[in-house]
Amino acid sequence: MQITYHGHSCFLVENDGHRLLIDPYLSENTQAVANPEEIQADAILLTHGHHDHIADAADIARKNDCVIIANYEIAAYFASMGLKTFAMNVGGSAKFEWGIIKYTLAFHTSAIEIEPGKFINGGAPAGILLTMGDKTFYHAGDTALFGDMKLYGEMYNIDVAALPIGDVFTMGPEEAVLAATWLRAKKYIPIHYNTFDVIKQDASEWIQKLKLAYQDGVRLAPGETLDV
Repeated sequence: MQITYHGHSCFLVENDGHRLLIDPYLSENTQAVANPEEIQADAILLTHGHHDHIADAADIARKNDCVIIANYEIAAYFASMGLKTFAMNVGGSAKFEWGIIKYTLAFHTSAIEIEPGKFINGGAPAGILLTMGDKTFYHAGDTALFGDMKLYGEMYNIDVAALPIGDVFTMGPEEAVLAATWLRAKKYIPIHYNTFDVIKQDASEWIQKLKLAYQDGVRLAPGETLDV
């Protein structure tokens, strides 16, 4: 499995020739080094409906003629645009030719902003457990710390976990360290930080705090790939 970070909460996960894109936010992200036109994907996975997670989903899906996998409400929203979708919801799993997805809990909100100040229902936010081959990547989505992360650590053999550390809208660095001790993943990637001034954090300092908690983390720059 190869995991390429594209800034904020966006990843391209590749295995055995298949490419899955999670939470595309590229065209409006000044830290991203890729643009939507460059992305090749077999499927797009969405954790929730906020703009900084779905902004480029429709354009990339059209260009690649690929399916958007999301909760029921978000899938219906993109299906109304004539796009291919596959609807899931928290607690459910589905098997595809390239692997298995399980939607997990995330404590956040998910409304879709269709114009400034006007929102429609974006269903329940989620995290994603993605298994491709013999590797599992856990994308926590935008979330607060919650106790069931302990269960995920007990139930699943997680190779890499992406955890938000930005605070304000999600859990902050200290809580993300605690989440790491519960999840028992082999490696952690910080996400959802420094994109906006209000969520500025020192990712290198967070990696050091992980080490003090006997956990292994890596700070990926946008465009950098981790081989798992």
